Amino acid sequence: MSCDVLSTLLHCNVLHFLCSFHLDHAASLPYFLEKTTFKGPVFMTLATKAIYTLLLSDYVKVSKVSVEDMLYDEQDILRSMDKIEVIDFHQTLEVNGIRFWCYTAGHVLGAAMFMVDIAGVRVIYTGDYSREEDRHLRPAEIPQFSPDICIIESTYGVQLHQPRNMREKCFIDVIHSTISQGGRVLIPAFALGRPSVVMASPSGLQSGLSRQLFEIWCSDKKNACVIPGNVVEGTLTKTIINEPKEVTLMNGITASLNMHNTKIISPKNCQSVEMYFNSEKRLAEKTPEVGETVSGLLHRLKQILESVESLPDEESEGPAFRVHERLTVKYESEKLFSLHWRSDPISDMVSDSVMALVLNISCEIPKVFVESEEATKTEENSKKEEKVVHALLVSLLRDVKFGENGELVISVDGNVGHLDKQSGNVESENEGLKERVRVAF
Repeated sequence: MSCDVLSTLLHCNVLHFLCSFHLDHAASLPYFLEKTTFKGPVFMTLATKAIYTLLLSDYVKVSKVSVEDMLYDEQDILRSMDKIEVIDFHQTLEVNGIRFWCYTAGHVLGAAMFMVDIAGVRVIYTGDYSREEDRHLRPAEIPQFSPDICIIESTYGVQLHQPRNMREKCFIDVIHSTISQGGRVLIPAFALGRPSVVMASPSGLQSGLSRQLFEIWCSDKKNACVIPGNVVEGTLTKTIINEPKEVTLMNGITASLNMHNTKIISPKNCQSVEMYFNSEKRLAEKTPEVGETVSGLLHRLKQILESVESLPDEESEGPAFRVHERLTVKYESEKLFSLHWRSDPISDMVSDSVMALVLNISCEIPKVFVESEEATKTEENSKKEEKVVHALLVSLLRDVKFGENGELVISVDGNVGHLDKQSGNVESENEGLKERVRVAF
């Protein structure tokens, strides 16, 4: 985020919502509230607020950063508590004309998904969420209102976890086998447990109690370390997942790593994913002339993504094309396409779009009849204009539907208006709605 944008946000004193107490969401809040000019309200659930102070106080204590380099201290955390307001699930609040409420997210205790209503435009904002039934948490709720915009965390957006019963069995088996042979189990997490099975923080094993216990127990093969969550580059948990024979202790001495390490629920990054689709999906053999019918993936992509360029064979070693100058699609064989791109948020989005097209083209590939260029442009411009008008009206008035004879039907607070898109005339028994639709159009 640029300094100008951050400065604007701070001076606007906009609302601040905290979805959960995990550090990747909450760690910057004391700095934001105590070290910047932000004066706006901060909302979170009661459980999130209660655990927030405990978790961040623990984070400050075990951090290896020097006191001079710390962004905030424990007193800043305590002072920030007075500036946090609590919201209950399904409770509707309003601040400066902005209405909002929250739903259960099913992630951790207190985790929430916030629905924000600004002038009729609804935005759902959430961090991690889970629709999986759990023993101690309700699953994430499905909002009764369809949002216009979704802002959702995507850490595991393209990965599949093992079924919960398999993860639980693996977890319990490791603990039972370790305890039965007289060993101890270390689970780097956020809380303490029983002496033989200890949950200790921090989860990265970089310092604190979890690191101290690890160094005491790591050389005994009777012991085990269970890593229950995702790991971060540069931490000891990341190192021991690769099962090195030795580890370096905090005092610089090398020790043997004999304890059994088990990673329960973290899928590997960049793990290969196999997808199967019908082999009859193909590139079009040639560019069609006016009046010809065409089919194939290439022209389907050109219809939808627009910026698609065929590559010369000598450059790509076979039929291939470039999409939005970011992604290359190669025709490897009768049954194989390959996609190549350098990962970044936009390129990843383009690759997802191309993959969706590949997987959803049926054997009977839709036929496209090529018209003259002038007629095509006129029709495209008309359709684009219609889409833009409809989208803008929806953003302003929300409930906008297509009616008979091409008119638009707008409903606001029980009042109905009919808009003639050609003339701009509006018919409605409610004069206020009539004027509002006319001005919006």
